[in-house]
Amino acid sequence: MTDSKAIVKALLCVGNSMMGDDGAGPLLAEQFERTPERHWQVFDGGSFPEGESAHIRSLAPHTLVIVDATEMGLAPGQIRRVDPDSIGEMMLMSTHSMPLNFLIDDLREAVTDIIMIGIQPDIVGFCYPMTEAVQQAVTQLYEVLRDGRYLQIPWLSDPLLCQEEA
Repeated sequence: MTDSKAIVKALLCVGNSMMGDDGAGPLLAEQFERTPERHWQVFDGGSFPEGESAHIRSLAPHTLVIVDATEMGLAPGQIRRVDPDSIGEMMLMSTHSMPLNFLIDDLREAVTDIIMIGIQPDIVGFCYPMTEAVQQAVTQLYEVLRDGRYLQIPWLSDPLLCQEEA
């Protein structure tokens, strides 16, 4: 049992492992399960992340990091912080049962700081394997989160600008 008073950071991993690169979030949750970090409470939200909202609300962590495969117009495996307020505009199509912006709005009362991190997928399709670029990105993100350097991840400020960077 985890002492909720000690939890100041929660990680909500989102995605569907049966949909190729969309499984980036669940793969990250698996990495934390294999090698837990005491400063993180990890939730594998799968394709139904709102199912974790009551538990996250009860913990009331200071920081919630949400990780999901996100179409950002970048090279596969690129990692960016995404403005949570722009998620509704960006994600016209989603593999989740509810758009993430609804979940984020619901959690704002209980969580001080919500950070969205996207991993650019290459192939999202039923029964496709995860690409090497996204697998490497998940491993890299695990290290960044474990070391507390997630605020150093660049922002996705302008999708067209980011395409030029890729």
